[in-house]
Amino acid sequence: MNDQVTEDPQTILDRIQQQATRYETPCGDGRLLWHLWDQSGGTAPVVALFHGGAGSWRHWIRNIPALVATYRVLVPDLPGLGESDFPPSGDDPEAIATIVADGIDAIVGAGTTYDVVGFSFGSTMAACVGALRGKQVRSVTIIGSSGVGGMGSAVTLEKVRHLEGQERVDTHRTNLSRLMIADPAKIDDLALVIQDWNTVRSRLHTPSISRSGAVMRAIDRLQSPLNGIWGERDAPANPKAPERVAFLRALRPEADIRLIPGGGHWVAYECPETVNAILLEMLARTRP
Repeated sequence: MNDQVTEDPQTILDRIQQQATRYETPCGDGRLLWHLWDQSGGTAPVVALFHGGAGSWRHWIRNIPALVATYRVLVPDLPGLGESDFPPSGDDPEAIATIVADGIDAIVGAGTTYDVVGFSFGSTMAACVGALRGKQVRSVTIIGSSGVGGMGSAVTLEKVRHLEGQERVDTHRTNLSRLMIADPAKIDDLALVIQDWNTVRSRLHTPSISRSGAVMRAIDRLQSPLNGIWGERDAPANPKAPERVAFLRALRPEADIRLIPGGGHWVAYECPETVNAILLEMLARTRP
């Protein structure tokens, strides 16, 4: 599953998607879309990955191949994003997380234990699922959470949906540089294709949920180990990314909290080798 540098971005996405089994679970009167990567025939531990706001399973394109060698990797398009339908309540993080947790139970079996990893808005979902399911969730890892510690910097993004051609591509590149990826050289064609696909299908307003305090309420209720990862140059956090790390370390001294040098908000894409190694190390501590 290793991507070739010369491979077309859409070919990479199609190839990895085709290796997954597609599931649908209820989302109000609609559906929640899932992909499950499993090379073990159903015997490996489960890790669920929750993408960021205005995202989809594609946010994890550089992490799924590293995890699937030893885990069943279950990834939704979260409610109101990607191919999933809008939730009955679009401003209630706990209600949205209940839809997600029920979906996991439906796919892997109620009572099956699993780890959860969330990026940005997905961190709120990961913490809330952990709080809802208690010890059924082996560990909770949050990456680039905006709801921890002090408020960070406001990031202004350009509107893109009305644009076409090169102007649209250039505007996506600008937005990725402002919000997601710290090193402009890391904004490649694959990131641009993912950004365009995700943006067109984004309907849920996630920033208000991420900053609602839900992640901290959920962390207070967790029964499972907590891990955290931030990029040193995380745009929504800056200049407070180190402060967020320090805040969470003080709040949960037993938690494993890491700061990735030079990394931006979408650090799992920008620095995949580093993040994948850290994730595997963190997950190994709760592996059954």
